[in-house]
Amino acid sequence: MKGTDVYYEQKEEPSRSCLLALRDIILNHDSDITEIRKYGMPCFCVAHKAICYLWTDKESDHPYILFVDGINIDHPRLEKGDRARMKILRIDPLSDLEIKIITEILTLAIHYHYRKQHK
Repeated sequence: MKGTDVYYEQKEEPSRSCLLALRDIILNHDSDITEIRKYGMPCFCVAHKAICYLWTDKESDHPYILFVDGINIDHPRLEKGDRARMKILRIDPLSDLEIKIITEILTLAIHYHYRKQHK
C-alpha cells in the first residue's frame, strides 16, 4: 500500500469515496500530475512542484482541495479565508462532484505553475 493510500483508508464514508473520486479527477486531468504524501496529506505535483492538496475540514469532515498558489488563481468558487497564499475549493461529499468547476480550477493552477516557471 502506498503512503497516500493510508490517508484515504483512514477516512470515513462518504468522505473517503469523495476523496478517492477527487484523486482520480486530479490525476487524470493532466499526465504531468503526480501524487505524493506531504505533511501527512495527498499532495499533487507538476514537475515536482506542489499545485494542490486534498484535505478535510476539521468540523464537518467534508473534503476540500487546497490550491498552493490559489491567491494567483481567479475563480469565484475559490475561498481565501485567512490564508496568505492558498485558496480552497470546498466539496460536499453528499452531492455530485462539479467536475467542470474542478477541472477549470486545475487548468488555471497548472497554467499558473508553468507561467511562473518560465519567467
